[in-house]
Amino acid sequence: MSVEDAIRPPRRDAGDDDSDEPATMGPVLDDVADAAELEAEPEKRRDLTLVRRIAILAWIAFMGYEFSVYGLAFDRTRLIVLLCLGLFAASIGRRRAITVLIDWAPFALVLLLYDWTRDVARIVDMPTHWHLAADVDHAMFGVVPTVWLQSHLKEPSAPWWEIITSVVYMSYFVVPYAVAAVLWLRDRSSWRRFAACFVAATFLGLVGYTLVPAAPPWAAARCTSEQVVDGPRDAECMTTPEATTPGGILGPTDPHHPGAQPYVERISARGWEYLNIHVASNLIEVGQGKANLVAAIPSLHAGLTMLLALFMWPRVKALGKTLFMGYAFAMAFTLVYTAEHYVFDILLGWALAAFVIAVYTLIDRRFILPRQRRRAEQESAEQESGAAA
Repeated sequence: MSVEDAIRPPRRDAGDDDSDEPATMGPVLDDVADAAELEAEPEKRRDLTLVRRIAILAWIAFMGYEFSVYGLAFDRTRLIVLLCLGLFAASIGRRRAITVLIDWAPFALVLLLYDWTRDVARIVDMPTHWHLAADVDHAMFGVVPTVWLQSHLKEPSAPWWEIITSVVYMSYFVVPYAVAAVLWLRDRSSWRRFAACFVAATFLGLVGYTLVPAAPPWAAARCTSEQVVDGPRDAECMTTPEATTPGGILGPTDPHHPGAQPYVERISARGWEYLNIHVASNLIEVGQGKANLVAAIPSLHAGLTMLLALFMWPRVKALGKTLFMGYAFAMAFTLVYTAEHYVFDILLGWALAAFVIAVYTLIDRRFILPRQRRRAEQESAEQESGAAA
């Protein structure tokens, strides 16, 4: 079942220029959207279906070549460029190509700005919290869930089901953008709302881990309390495979599978080794090495996948609700089991998603919808006066 199949035929929002249904939600950029849509009457448009299909097939072939030569697109810029090429192809005969640039260029630029500003955390240089999330998890559960999961589930080498956790972890770099592309093709008003929520959550997450940098479980397992007493963000012990004291701050695990390492490990990419796809695991590890290693609070992996689930909830059928919410919970399990995040980080990410959706709903109902109603009433009055004249 594809993402597109799980989405209902879209409920047209107020401001969609080809809708005959009552307005429910209005687009933010009505004038720009109206100017960019195809203006020709449907019967006057050229039938470019064959051209569109050929262009889409060419894009698919190009994507296959890209992935085979350069691997999966974990880089946000490259991914958006590839998606936009596909949207150009899918827009042939449906919309003007300029709509891709009008909608996606600002979105891409804002996300690039986020990537450029991630070093703000290093400039601010707040002390890194090495015990905070672990202590909260222990207070909630009586044990650190990552330690418990790796004690009971981790094997000496990747079992078959770790393919799933590795795919789920990696999907964070692809799925939100792919769903955004489907939304754009089906309902640009909803796409604009999703893009606004996505950007807001991303930048709020940046504020969070800038002001409260925190070490993830895998880092805490490599360092002892004495090594990080001053709250360093780039502790040398983070680059070692294990702490001088097994388990470091988290302590040793009690492996139920003989041969498994008796301490928490970072194993988010290990599933690819089961398939002998070492290129994928290497790409992930290289990307992880370039990232902010103490950007754990809140978890944007958890936050953005839950944001996706909450945003799509009123827009999809029962199967879609199950898939999107199941995806958010699968991501949460993956992050905790593979030692990328604590449960505390996950809950904060979910709270961030709920907050953004709540604010978006409030703004939509208090400001955007009334504006759309006033505009519709004004246009209706002008039409009536013109007809009377």
